Amino acid sequence: MGRQVGLIKVKGKLGGVSFYKSGGEDLARVANGPSKERILTEPNFVRTRENNTEFGGAAKIAKALRLALLTSVRTMGDRHVTARLTALFKEIGTQGLGARGQRTISLSLHFPQLNNFEFNKKLPFGSVFNAPFSVSVNAARNVGTVTIPAFSPASFINAPEGATHFAIVAAIGVISDYTYNASTGKYQPTDPTLNELGATTTGAMTALNSTTPVNFTLVATVPGAPTMTTTASGALALGIIFYQLVNTVDYVLAQGNCMKVVQMF
Repeated sequence: MGRQVGLIKVKGKLGGVSFYKSGGEDLARVANGPSKERILTEPNFVRTRENNTEFGGAAKIAKALRLALLTSVRTMGDRHVTARLTALFKEIGTQGLGARGQRTISLSLHFPQLNNFEFNKKLPFGSVFNAPFSVSVNAARNVGTVTIPAFSPASFINAPEGATHFAIVAAIGVISDYTYNASTGKYQPTDPTLNELGATTTGAMTALNSTTPVNFTLVATVPGAPTMTTTASGALALGIIFYQLVNTVDYVLAQGNCMKVVQMF
């Protein structure tokens, strides 16, 4: 793998070399492997086609989760969160029903695999915020509540350098199971009207040096309070965002923010 160092950046294939961007860097490598046409048509690549189809389904359900929690993921997720979620749903798909390449991706049957998922892998939520909290979900499965009893920010929050304030965030999202559609050759949600619904609730911005104990009750409600189905899953995530107060303006910091899934339902 080589790096492009010239002023003119190239993307795609040129002279047997593939140029691409990864991790903010412009890279180059020798293009090899079978052509797209061979993969799509030759019997020897039937397993590759099956894997590619299921990978596409995993990518779709991963995107649905990201869209449901869009505001939070943008602020509190790392740059590899998309790839990690896709890999997680690909693994769930391998346990689904049906023939290879058409297996169902049933998150509704695999809550433990997404529960406690860290959106910022390098900064686990518990390493930044370790005050006790409890989580509850209503019987209709469309409202999640996070209750944080009174705590001292200085004792229970590991803030990044330069931070002066913080806010606790609760985000709720709905993700449908996905099934293979033989007519289109692609995966689709079983509950399209519920899929990708989401909302975010943010607590009051609070000074990190507050000497008075603070408490929070955050209620996150699925928009429209819809009737949930057995093939639609809910995810409740809890996160923290840090700010720096400069001349009466609070600026969101780029570091220290994190979030994890605290309840699947």
